[in-house]
Amino acid sequence: MTPEEKFQLLKRNTQEIVTEAELKKLLRDKEQPAVYLGTAVTGRPHIAYFNWVIKMADFLKAGFKVKLLLADLHGALDQTPWDLLQARYDYYSMIIPLMFKAIGQDITNFEIVKGSDLQMNKEYFMDVLKMATNATVHDCNKASSEVVKQTDNPKLAGLLYPIMQALDEQYLDVDVQFGGVDQRKILMFAREYLPKIGYKQRIEFMTPMIPGLQGAKMSASDEASKVDLLDDSKTVKKKLNKAFCEEGVVEDNGVLAFTKYVLFTLKGDRGEEFVIERPEKWGGNLVYKDYETLEKDYTEKKLHPQDLKGGVAIEVDKLLDVIRKDANMDIAKKAYSGML
Repeated sequence: MTPEEKFQLLKRNTQEIVTEAELKKLLRDKEQPAVYLGTAVTGRPHIAYFNWVIKMADFLKAGFKVKLLLADLHGALDQTPWDLLQARYDYYSMIIPLMFKAIGQDITNFEIVKGSDLQMNKEYFMDVLKMATNATVHDCNKASSEVVKQTDNPKLAGLLYPIMQALDEQYLDVDVQFGGVDQRKILMFAREYLPKIGYKQRIEFMTPMIPGLQGAKMSASDEASKVDLLDDSKTVKKKLNKAFCEEGVVEDNGVLAFTKYVLFTLKGDRGEEFVIERPEKWGGNLVYKDYETLEKDYTEKKLHPQDLKGGVAIEVDKLLDVIRKDANMDIAKKAYSGML
């Protein structure tokens, strides 16, 4: 794969790269660059996580070393109970590799790093203090505003969150940090403040957010907005059947967004078509080779929301079946007692 081919693969389904020129240079100059994504061990991962798992698979295909930081300390800073951090880490480290298995991606060059293993050392703590002497309360609060749970009386923890996330780039020794566009303020914080304590800027890479099943962001804390990775077939069908999916409307339509960024990406890579099953009396099955044609039919009301939701439910269930077969339910119960 040429550097330009790698760039085009990485750019698909992205919202912003800061900067594209830096990424192109990196692909030309370095044989195996490194990228990381960090996720705090908070709520249970859901199907929107497939969006970034697929992008991490793109990085693997492009020859990157891919690191997943399971940020247990960041989870505590974002109100995960301290006594659950290990159990939550265990759950994430079990479920995320199964997501890669579900999409058929080899993970030879994929590494999981535990946040506290990286961050609990003298040098890291000294750099937290150094950055704290440069960063303002305003900038830290602004950076964390779309990521950390906000209250009328915010905790100091929320101000530490972006400082630590910036330093993770340095201590993981990566060239790129990748996240959803909701992370943009934190990623730009890292670009601004790492050089102030003598470290280089990294490339910041962002993908779109998949709306929840009821519009807005799909959230682990809102059961109605998401399909959990361990939901059974009946629950998957029920949740998608109740999903907000206004006829002819694309905006804030989580079902369409999942179809675009997850299902058609996977099917395109496999050379498969998306088949929506319908009774003959309603015109029979619909077969789509690309998302653009499906969206056109949807906006022109040739594809009914219930037919779309039924087709997506079948595809989601196929992905989750791989995960359900190998998931360790004891680990899940310890991490989310009373929530399963």
